[in-house]
Amino acid sequence: MGDISPDLHRDTLLFTGYDDDYIKVNHQLYHSSLCIHEGKLVNPWGPARIRDVTVDVLQMFLQQPPEVLIIGTGRTTAFPDASVMQFLADHHIGFECMDSRSAARTYNILLAEGRTVSAALLLPGARR
Repeated sequence: MGDISPDLHRDTLLFTGYDDDYIKVNHQLYHSSLCIHEGKLVNPWGPARIRDVTVDVLQMFLQQPPEVLIIGTGRTTAFPDASVMQFLADHHIGFECMDSRSAARTYNILLAEGRTVSAALLLPGARR
């Protein structure tokens, strides 16, 4: 059988675990919301709840827009304010909102496929 694992650089940032009060990236624990953009980790990342995700905190994605921004919204799938979704659409940034556990897995899959993807995750235990 051939190797089907992705050929990723060893310094590639991948989600490796999560629980209600932490997210692991490359086996390192983080206890606050975080984002990965352009291969760099930002922690802490400002918002703690979905209602705190605003146009202002998403400005960082405009310099080098990803093909897709995965937004992990905590324990359950939720959506930011309509103005935030319109902002992303206006700047031609595809986005998906999903619970943070699914967002972590989806980010890893898209990255392994060679997609230009960024992730912004609230802690899995975050509430609206």
